[in-house]
Amino acid sequence: MRTLIKNIGTLVTPLGKKALKGQHQGSVRVLHNAWVLCEDGIISDIGEGTCTVSADEVIDARGRLVTPGLVDAHTHLIFGGWRNNEMEQKLKGVPYLEILAAGGGIHSTVTATRNASFKELVEKAKKALDEMLNYGTTTCEAKSGYGLDRDNELKQLEVIRELNKIHPMDLVATYLGAHALPKEYKDRREEYIDMMCETIIPEVAERGLADFCDVFCEEGVFTAEESRKILLTGQKYGLKSKVHADEIYPIGGSTVAGEIGAVSAEHLIVCNDEGIQALSAGNTIACLLPATSHYLNAGYAPARKMIDNNVAIALATDYNPGTCPCLNLQLVMTLGCLKYRMTPEEVLTAVTLNAAAAVGKADSIGTVEIGKQADMVIWDASELSYIFYRMGSNLADTVIKKGKTVGGTHYEKAD
Repeated sequence: MRTLIKNIGTLVTPLGKKALKGQHQGSVRVLHNAWVLCEDGIISDIGEGTCTVSADEVIDARGRLVTPGLVDAHTHLIFGGWRNNEMEQKLKGVPYLEILAAGGGIHSTVTATRNASFKELVEKAKKALDEMLNYGTTTCEAKSGYGLDRDNELKQLEVIRELNKIHPMDLVATYLGAHALPKEYKDRREEYIDMMCETIIPEVAERGLADFCDVFCEEGVFTAEESRKILLTGQKYGLKSKVHADEIYPIGGSTVAGEIGAVSAEHLIVCNDEGIQALSAGNTIACLLPATSHYLNAGYAPARKMIDNNVAIALATDYNPGTCPCLNLQLVMTLGCLKYRMTPEEVLTAVTLNAAAAVGKADSIGTVEIGKQADMVIWDASELSYIFYRMGSNLADTVIKKGKTVGGTHYEKAD
């Protein structure tokens, strides 16, 4: 199957198969009056001017902007229930860790997720993926972490596997059993950590249910040393490391991430100079979540300082039921410019190539290059800056996944 995307007014893409950092964070290729040829879902040729190659299907970009498909590198996609009832507490200034200690927060979602059936979780997540796809997201990471026991953590990961079979979106699974200490283990911390390390992580790896292992390293949750133990166990069984680090208190999560060579450290709102240096030395991608800062009225991660210290930046939604119920990566892109002072080119790299690297897929997605998967967005825009300027509007005109039109505001799904 040969597909030609023609009449591209401007094609903007980063290049390469690894994350860009420092002065290269915003390095992009710009082509005008361009075209892209795809064969069986893979980009086979790119050029400027008139393309005379025949194709089975032709997609007319109508002189518009084209970029790689967006990659959402941090989501908590699979969960039961919602937590809109906590909004009043947040408006009154009740800290998240206080809500968590009172049985709310993650614990509330754990109960709802345990009570939800496999089918219910699939249908709920599928609806979210449909919305994400229409915003231009073509690949996303999805974490477990709302089961906090063997059966329900595996249930979440099995849901992700099922969604990969039935939905156009590509999903990357992350095991996050260390999202919180379950209520039933309140006085048995070591027992829960041992269960994860000795039972659940080996089974997750053996069954191929996840690519990554993640830990919420935070005061009142898991310490830096506990996080190190869990993540190194994951590495032992072939699960690459991610870390929720420095979101509320800088207790050493970013330092651990750099020291153990984690692929990414995420949140990093209060990351200090020591943490930034550790991330740089460990070649760990900083996956920043500005919509969460916005939703919680919290501070913003020191993105510019990270870029200045040669740390690669990715941006993601952090879609979850409690602290960021947002599926719109376009909004995150605008916040990246406004709150992190990143340029449009730097942000584009952060939600394409660098995000792809943060989920271990930079060799196949994240750029518009020959040999990569044909994931692209045709935007209702003529130049790159416009899609960051128009905050809150969905400007994803046409979303292309593996060379096929699958979403966007211009897309009409067949009955």
